[in-house]
Amino acid sequence: MSQHYDLIAIGAGSGGLSVVEKAAKHGAKCAVVEVNDDLGGTCVNRGCVPKKVMWFAANLAHAQHDAQDYGFATVPGKLDWGKLVNKRDNMIGGITDWYMDSFLSEAGIDLIQGQARFVDAKTLEVNGETYTADHIVISTGGRPIVPTDIPGAEHGISSDGFFELDEQPAKVAVVGGGYIALELAGVLNALGSETHMLHQGFPVLIGFDSLMQKTLRTQMEHDGIVFNDTAKIASVEKQADGKLTVNYADGSTLSDLDQLLWAIGRKTNTDDIGLENIGLPLAPGGFIDVNEYQETSVPGVYAIGDIINKRGVQLTPVAIAAGRRLGDRLFGGMKDRKLDYSLIPTVMFTHPPIGTIGLSEEAAREKYGDAVKVYSTEFTPMYYSFVKHKAKTAMKLVVVGEDEKIVGCHAIGLGVDEMMQGFAVAIRMGATKQDFDDTIAIHPVSAEEMVTMK
Repeated sequence: MSQHYDLIAIGAGSGGLSVVEKAAKHGAKCAVVEVNDDLGGTCVNRGCVPKKVMWFAANLAHAQHDAQDYGFATVPGKLDWGKLVNKRDNMIGGITDWYMDSFLSEAGIDLIQGQARFVDAKTLEVNGETYTADHIVISTGGRPIVPTDIPGAEHGISSDGFFELDEQPAKVAVVGGGYIALELAGVLNALGSETHMLHQGFPVLIGFDSLMQKTLRTQMEHDGIVFNDTAKIASVEKQADGKLTVNYADGSTLSDLDQLLWAIGRKTNTDDIGLENIGLPLAPGGFIDVNEYQETSVPGVYAIGDIINKRGVQLTPVAIAAGRRLGDRLFGGMKDRKLDYSLIPTVMFTHPPIGTIGLSEEAAREKYGDAVKVYSTEFTPMYYSFVKHKAKTAMKLVVVGEDEKIVGCHAIGLGVDEMMQGFAVAIRMGATKQDFDDTIAIHPVSAEEMVTMK
């Protein structure tokens, strides 16, 4: 006999856990289905959280050298990769244990472990058992892509594989030009790996503001990362000693690699959940079309997180926000509750980090034409006054109309990862350039440049 719920979420990542938690707080009977052993999804296990740990370690590697330039009698030491990884994994284990032992039980949410497949729009089959629900939320996330059309590609690893490395590679090539590729390349380089970036004809940071693209690229080259923008990979060979060789289509090679890391995009986990049984078509790339209320074309079936088409933004806080709002709307009596997908702030943990919200200059000009005006600044933060390893900060405000309403804010440099959240609040509230100008600057900090731009 089937067990019935008010709501079931397929996937116990950020989105799925958030929607069932919020729905349960409103009194709904909820369950979440997860095929993997560890809860929390990509962000907790193979994404944001472990990545940030590695980013902190990379910053400390830079700081050791900076400390010498400030006058400290310290000698930069070699990283104990195994110790770092052990501590990182123990921390992640604590989070996943909390989800399993406290989060779900305290909220009264049932965990169903296994692969879920739709039988019909109200019924799921998991491990031979059936479960029914009035509302079913698809929140299955994605997985990294490893190419299948390049011979030997399987000798490389994905971003998931990066977090499984037992030792640091001495020489590594990262394939890709998006934020995952750039973040991991920055970490590896800062920690001492000889790092090569292979773009295969794609620019760095597609869709980001041009000032961010240019400044990051310049800094990464200054830090010693070797770029190959155009050569196409024809094949990958594994040598007798375990080293890898990348063969390019033009006949050149990149050899003696300890690791090859594919960071060329992600694939949605929507290909094995029985969507054909409920007549729910997939958009190109395996994405699911939803309306502004996260509703699919099948009544009672919803989708949130990395798998949604067009309005989707593949960020953990976006999935969390969408899930909570959906729970409020379905069970909290908030019939108009929904997520506004405009003006979403985000940070990329490169070296240095990038913080951004709203439209790039290029996107703003395409939308608003001559009504766009830009304010920008570039400078070297005071921190770098005494140090050999320097990194510039660049900031840009994109404004529109006579009142100069801010529609885009972009910054790269030391500390921008922490400062962007506050500016995002102001911009979401409709701040104008005059509002920024009328704000008293905090001195001496880099953030003051955001309210003193001319």
